[in-house]
Order: sequence, then structure tokens, then C-alpha cells
Amino acid sequence: MSMLHTVNKSPFEKDSMNSCLRLSADGSSILLIEDGVFAAQEGTVVSDSVKEAMKSKKVYALQEDINARGVQGKVMDGIELVDYAGFVKLVTEHDKVQSWV
Repeated sequence: MSMLHTVNKSPFEKDSMNSCLRLSADGSSILLIEDGVFAAQEGTVVSDSVKEAMKSKKVYALQEDINARGVQGKVMDGIELVDYAGFVKLVTEHDKVQSWV
């Protein structure tokens, strides 16, 4: 069963991202939205954890939220940027969606 995890809180304010990385199964997909896109940045305290997770999970970030928060050009290699249509496609491609708030 495939699962899409969405994280919408900044990893610098809440522990949602770390919980998601720790508890999501290998083969899962993680979509960073809203302030969760700050976890996509290179060179932060969560970068190593995200890179480690990308060895067994696919990580996406919502392009519109990347742009709105001014972090374009700072996204780690390996994180796929998606638009709203891509967000919908991810939801339909997975059996379940888990929101980490």
C-alpha cells in the first residue's frame, strides 16, 4: 500500500518533519507544502535527515510555496518540485494520505 505524507509546518518550529521522516515507511512519498518547504533547503539543520530519507523515500515540494517563501534556488538536489496539478496527481497515485501537522 503506497502512502503520501504531507508536511506543512516549518521544521524550525514544529517536529512534524522529523516525525514524518522517522515513522514513514520505505517507499513512501513525502510532499512538502506551505511552511514545510523550508525543509527542502540545502544547508539547514534538517538537510542531512532529508537527504538520508531520500535514499528510501521520494520527496517532493510544492513549487508555488517554494516561490512564495523565497527559497527558490536553495532546494536540495533530489527533491522534485511539483505544481498544484502535480499535487493532485500525487494524491490520486497513492492509496492513503497522511498529513503531519
